[in-house]
Amino acid sequence: MSKNCKLGFLTVLAIVIALVCSSARAQGLLRDRLRQKLGGQGQGLSSLHNFNPGRNQSDSAEKINMAGLNVAVWQPANNSKPAPLVIFSHGFHGMNTQSIFLMKALASDGYLVMAPNHRDAMMGGGGEFKPEVSFKNASAWSDRTYRQRGDDIAKLLQFLHNDPAWTNKIDWSKVALAGHSLGGYTALALAGAWPSWKLPDIKAVLALSPYSEPFVVKGTLKDLHVPVMYQGGTRDFGITPFLKRPNGAFSQTSSPAYFVEFDKVGHFSFSNLNKDPASQELICHYSVAFLDKYVRNQQSPTLDDKESGVIECVSK
Repeated sequence: MSKNCKLGFLTVLAIVIALVCSSARAQGLLRDRLRQKLGGQGQGLSSLHNFNPGRNQSDSAEKINMAGLNVAVWQPANNSKPAPLVIFSHGFHGMNTQSIFLMKALASDGYLVMAPNHRDAMMGGGGEFKPEVSFKNASAWSDRTYRQRGDDIAKLLQFLHNDPAWTNKIDWSKVALAGHSLGGYTALALAGAWPSWKLPDIKAVLALSPYSEPFVVKGTLKDLHVPVMYQGGTRDFGITPFLKRPNGAFSQTSSPAYFVEFDKVGHFSFSNLNKDPASQELICHYSVAFLDKYVRNQQSPTLDDKESGVIECVSK
């Protein structure tokens, strides 16, 4: 890891620790600093507000209010026919524009990508930094924990179904969920890891360093019956070991399931904090290949290949 990368990671880690320990006023100031770090990657928040709806460019995000939610939208370059849809759920105190490089890659590949701000979004004001239930106490989590996140996505899908301007842009036979960290928890729950959350007709789930321990404790991943790709990294010390361990999330997940572990990738590498083009490319490479296979029903030999920079690539 370069000196700059080390400093960047340590800066973010220090901010997170300080947020937990500081006063409410200090938390607000520190959130502003982390918001600035997560909010842009060669494309600041100001460019989102200046977006021209007439431009159908996959590298531009449009901010739209849908179903009472602030939603970032990346439209495919060619939108002459209905497109497959990916709904992305951000991490705990992340935001809908937290993973621009991946959203751009999916849109460039022809997907319509939408990412709502959840109630805990840093960009949306965030509320208290303290989680609803401690992440260290997975057994205390239930289908009531962060239920509003699942409700957000269910409301967004209902809105899209009912709005003529949007429903005709979507191929409703090709809908996938993606999420990072707590967003990965959200996506897995909506795919059936919490049966009471389950959405119909979800074709695949892309889970990026997802918080999945509550489902492991409850033993609900065996009944998903939706293709899942887990992604992690050798520097993702808080999540990846729990994905790959014996009887962990990957082991418990129903087939088909994939686990990809990238070298020198940490928890924040799935967000705009990742400034390494090589790891960005790998994340996008496997994400697109997985969704193309299970959402578009395209053959994808890439999923069986262990590319340079990949420590482990397994499937079942």
